[in-house]
This record gives sequence, structure tokens and C-alpha cells, in this order.
Amino acid sequence: MFSFDPYAELAELRPVAPLQLTSPDFRAGSPLPLFAWSADRGGEDRAPALEWSQPPAGTKSLAVSCFDPDAPTGSGFWHWAVYDLPAGTMSLRGGDGTTASLPGGAKVLPNEARLERFIGAAPPAGTGVHRYFFVVDALDVASLEIAADSTPAVLGFNRHFHTLARGVLMGTADPAER
Repeated sequence: MFSFDPYAELAELRPVAPLQLTSPDFRAGSPLPLFAWSADRGGEDRAPALEWSQPPAGTKSLAVSCFDPDAPTGSGFWHWAVYDLPAGTMSLRGGDGTTASLPGGAKVLPNEARLERFIGAAPPAGTGVHRYFFVVDALDVASLEIAADSTPAVLGFNRHFHTLARGVLMGTADPAER
């Protein structure tokens, strides 16, 4: 639907070192696995497993999110937002993405459905192929001091100023497939 890449735009504003972000569940630019679709669309609302390279020296915590900029909202759609992951974390297993399923100290913000968990892809019919950006940022602070009910956009704003390195992995979902 759109060609806009919000993370390329952020890199123009403030360049940061790269992190290699991969998933054993899908390849970059390829369709998301069925389990990462919404339960309403035949999936399981489960986040794919994510793995990333060694963050740079000075990393004190990490943040991970999943964002669909192609949602017909004018502002995209946040599927998942996690912050205050311990600095030594280099992977997340797939699953519901709740605080209980994450390494100690991690916090999950409410997504667009106001649920503190991962919600799967559900692109509406007629909106074309959607892109889902999974992003990990290595941060220079041990904790982002934001309110527990903040939006993922507030997390994005705050992490932008503390990011040392970023990894981006994009998967797709075609509404014609479900």
C-alpha cells in the first residue's frame, strides 16, 4: 500500500549503529508465519522468535516492538511494545509477548487494542500487503521512565533519544491470503 519506511526516516534524523535482527520463523521481507496472524484471521496471536547480534558497549537495556505502518489509520498500528529488557538479552522466544513470558524486568505497554501482549496481523481486505516492522533498540539507559499505560508511540519517542544501535526485521501479511 505504502512505500514509507518509518525506521529509515528515523535513521536520517539520528543515525545509529546497526544490529543484525533475524527470526528462525520467517525471512526478512517474507510473509509472517500463520501463528503470527490474529486469532480472528486463523492465527494464534503469537509473536515470532527474534534473535539479534551483540549490542554495543554501553548498552544498559533493550526495547522491542512490532509496528504496521500500512494500517489504514493515518498513524499505523502498534502490535507490540516491550522495554526495559535486560542488556544481556540477545533473543526472545516466540509466544504471547506478555511480561510473564519475557526476561525479568521487561515491561509491555498496551498495544492498539489496549492489550499488554502481542496481537497478530489482521490487515483489512482491500488494503494491500502490509509490512510488519519488528525492531530492537539497544539503549544507553537501564530503564525508560515512562508511565505503564503509555502508548507505544511514547515509547518510540523516548527510545529514539537513547538508542545506541537498532535492528529491523520486516515481515509481510497479505489480506487476500486470509
